[in-house]
Amino acid sequence: MLGNFIVAVGLFWGTNAMSETITVGGGCFWCVEAVFEQLQGVTKVESGYAGGSVTNPTYRQVCGGDTGHAEVVQISFDPKVIALKDVLEVFFAVHDPTTLNRQGNDAGTQYRSAIFHHSPAQQAVAREVIDNLTRAKLWSSPIVTEVTAASVFYIAEDYHQEYFANNPGQGYCQFVDRKSTRLN
Repeated sequence: MLGNFIVAVGLFWGTNAMSETITVGGGCFWCVEAVFEQLQGVTKVESGYAGGSVTNPTYRQVCGGDTGHAEVVQISFDPKVIALKDVLEVFFAVHDPTTLNRQGNDAGTQYRSAIFHHSPAQQAVAREVIDNLTRAKLWSSPIVTEVTAASVFYIAEDYHQEYFANNPGQGYCQFVDRKSTRLN
């Protein structure tokens, strides 16, 4: 008998803590990763690619715009410390969800705003957050963030991981540092 045994897609149990994973794309993964690495309750952030048709894509292939993949970060977090709703609200605070296939000067489907959910429950929370933000009229244009089921996540090359931490003087990431300060 299963009794109190809970099976939840997208939830993984360690020995001492429960962790949930969500995958999001909000433009360049360097910028999004840098913000989430600073967020309390986030236990792991990995830059990578999702949502496309090419197996094991490279950065060069994804930047070429022909793979269908978006630059994404896969975020693992402790839902006892930070709720998915809060993770997604931070996500919407650090990118422009109203520009189709573009973030700033980065243009192409690889820079689209996307939430790749790992369960129907995550999908419901994502839709709820988008509905709440739409009602709040924070942007003059409609939110165009794609909400779709997660499929395969391909981790990006090593030099993309912890990019901001390893390249603090890189001008592109200085903007992220100022943005993330607003979240504290």
